[in-house]
Amino acid sequence: MEDWSYPPSFDEAYRPPMDSAYWFPERETMPAAEREARILERLKEVCAYAYARAPFYRRKWDEAGFHPDALRTLEDFEEKVPVVTKADLRASQAAHPPFGDYLCTNERDVFHVHGTSGTTGLPTAFAIGTADWSAIANAHARALWAMGLRPGDLVCIAAIFSLYMGSWGALAGVERLGATAFPFGAGAAGMTARCAHWLARLKPRGFYATPTYALYLAEAAAGEGLDPRDFGIGKMFFSGEPGASIPAVRERLAQLYGAEIYDCGSMAEMTPWMHLAGTGGQGMLAWQDIAYTEVCDPKTMRRVPYGARGTPVYTHLERTSQPMIRLLSGDLALWTDDPSPCGRSYPSLPNGIFGRIDDMFTVRGENVYPSEIDAVLTNLPGYGGEHRIVITRSGPMDELLLRVEADADVDARGEEARRRLAESVRHAVRLLLGLGAAVEILAPGSIPRTDFKARRVVDDRELYRNLNAALDKGTGP
Repeated sequence: MEDWSYPPSFDEAYRPPMDSAYWFPERETMPAAEREARILERLKEVCAYAYARAPFYRRKWDEAGFHPDALRTLEDFEEKVPVVTKADLRASQAAHPPFGDYLCTNERDVFHVHGTSGTTGLPTAFAIGTADWSAIANAHARALWAMGLRPGDLVCIAAIFSLYMGSWGALAGVERLGATAFPFGAGAAGMTARCAHWLARLKPRGFYATPTYALYLAEAAAGEGLDPRDFGIGKMFFSGEPGASIPAVRERLAQLYGAEIYDCGSMAEMTPWMHLAGTGGQGMLAWQDIAYTEVCDPKTMRRVPYGARGTPVYTHLERTSQPMIRLLSGDLALWTDDPSPCGRSYPSLPNGIFGRIDDMFTVRGENVYPSEIDAVLTNLPGYGGEHRIVITRSGPMDELLLRVEADADVDARGEEARRRLAESVRHAVRLLLGLGAAVEILAPGSIPRTDFKARRVVDDRELYRNLNAALDKGTGP
């Protein structure tokens, strides 16, 4: 099996023949049962490695009564190895700064440091060794090869180059592939319109960003008198947020750019994040020989059957500096073992990552995922490209308010056209959720665009609760 060793060692000069459909033909097409037997042997190596080097894992596994020597089957791994949460990682780094006591290498061997922004708590630092960076680049190159990108293709990376791992991983993969990198970046004022002009000039074969940014870029291009279809982009791959696996969003992107759309990405902690990546069909494949993926029941952390929904749990099979072993994603996905048209024998996530469990909100007893509303609105004629989902409570019941931009045509046709769009939104949301929503139609461009992930949910119920508490105490207005 190609380069199947731990710690991994890759021939940096290797590339498959240009006419090969696969980067590693044997690894990507072998029978699933044979691959699982190999994965079990790799899991034994990974667990023994982490137990010997990381007090974090040794402590956690001792408390759970697990020792790597007891690992005999994949069922043992699932039943006996406890999951790791992001809170566990933050606590470890707070107690053992800066990288936590799950760092398995010497700090002097760290090649790159990335991390989370820390907007919802302490930031988490990712320590990536030189060998891990090579493994990340190799894994991403495999996924890009599967998408049809080849050495010499020009690939634009239109994502923020900061702590965010998505842009850096895409760059590493493009370079390893032997393609030509155009790391345009994102985030600075005025850059989106400039990006459109660069794309019109260079006509790249590939393009990476978040789905939200690609939609924003198409708007900016139109404002500059440019047609995104004239950019000549053949392959667009996305991560960072649900979207590229949602049919309405995927079809909208394909229509705007005339390109093939590929969804990919899991978690920054799990880089290479393209261990979940599309290959030409819908959704994503779980490249199990790069990072072992289990889709689990959120309550039991046991795998759900193929065809069922759950939360992905990931284990690195090629990382050595900060290996994640049964890291709980908190995302929501459905997986299947249906044959893939590309010939790879991995399980698939046909709907990709279509939400986060903690993004779900409940209104009047109904569980709502923002990505479902995103998909409905994207498919509506007259939708202007942005919206906000506002959950509020002015009385005893939760209320759902949708602030929705109209497109330029609806806005130009006046109040009656806006009223019909509002009614279409109400009807579509009622069919989807089984509950009513108030709708406000806004002028085009009313909602600020973002160069990164869209934050579309505003939960104002806490304001209502705080106001009532203040009134009860006699301290309110």
